[in-house]
Amino acid sequence: MNKNYYAILMAGGVGSRFWPVSTETFPKQFHDMLGSGDTLIQKTFQRLARLIPQANIFILTNERYNDLVFEQLPQLTERQVVLEPAMRNTAPCILYASLKIHKENPDAVMIVAPSDHWIEDEVTFSENVEQAFKFCEKNDALMTLGIQPTFPNTGYGYIEFDKNSTDAIKKVNQFREKPDFETAKAFIAQGNFLWNAGIFMWSVKSVIAAFKNNQPDLYTLFENGIPMYNTDKESGFIEQNYPLAENISVDYAIMERSNNVYVIAAGFDWNDLGTWGSLYEKLNKDDDNNAVVHARTLAQDASGNMIRTKGDKIVVVDGLSDYIIVDKDDVLLIYPKTKEQDIKQVLKKVKDTFGEQYG
Repeated sequence: MNKNYYAILMAGGVGSRFWPVSTETFPKQFHDMLGSGDTLIQKTFQRLARLIPQANIFILTNERYNDLVFEQLPQLTERQVVLEPAMRNTAPCILYASLKIHKENPDAVMIVAPSDHWIEDEVTFSENVEQAFKFCEKNDALMTLGIQPTFPNTGYGYIEFDKNSTDAIKKVNQFREKPDFETAKAFIAQGNFLWNAGIFMWSVKSVIAAFKNNQPDLYTLFENGIPMYNTDKESGFIEQNYPLAENISVDYAIMERSNNVYVIAAGFDWNDLGTWGSLYEKLNKDDDNNAVVHARTLAQDASGNMIRTKGDKIVVVDGLSDYIIVDKDDVLLIYPKTKEQDIKQVLKKVKDTFGEQYG
């Protein structure tokens, strides 16, 4: 394996739309959401390790999840777990990790990947990432993997690329925010739009330069810590300075402001597993078109449901279709799939009514 290949695995999110399974103390990336025997973070680590030396895979997460990370990935060393003392979106933590990696290996090229995505064709994933790495080794480029749209989805951002390009690696014209349905249809009709999967590749030199040029205040904040990174003084500097960082996404901080951005149309199936409905789409279905994780079900006049229990609990469903039915400890959620985007608000009401311990 190439010693210059690195990865940052993003594992700090809460995944509140997967409540009640995903909670602030035990978020979705640490659960076996697919019923495969591996948690999402374990599957992502294994996928990255096909191409990248395990010692070069860094986990970027909130300090409250430190123990969970080591429980699920015991092969890691402390060096590989980069802890955020405060939640500040993706730009600060990516800059922080990039500066650490650059100090260790200034020739590094790296991928930044969420820990909770579903990718089945791992061979093609590795091929696409290596294609991007080779480009980034020779060019000053910020790269992303775009997903070929299969329908006018309004829940994803879009990447508009150069329509006249015949190369596999295409120049990005602009990033577009989540559209309404008619706009999404127009994007797909134009043929030069991809879903933004939030998977990025670049050399550490290129990404640090992009932060220096586009986010000078953020860059200066973390640049001051370079003498302390990878030493026993690092944690003290980060505890004091990280909360001062602006809460800003890497998309807005550098990707949308740079003119050296490129995209590869991914050759693999992808799902961001952001909601119970997206999980339902990727699971096998029974004869009644119900997707079932862990439970033993008896369905009568019931179809299109997403059913999940903690163990092999027997679930009897009669006369209910297109619902999310999730049982976890002392919470039972029975909720229409069509309203899944409202689960965040439901969680807030539950916490306000019954206590913070339920979220």
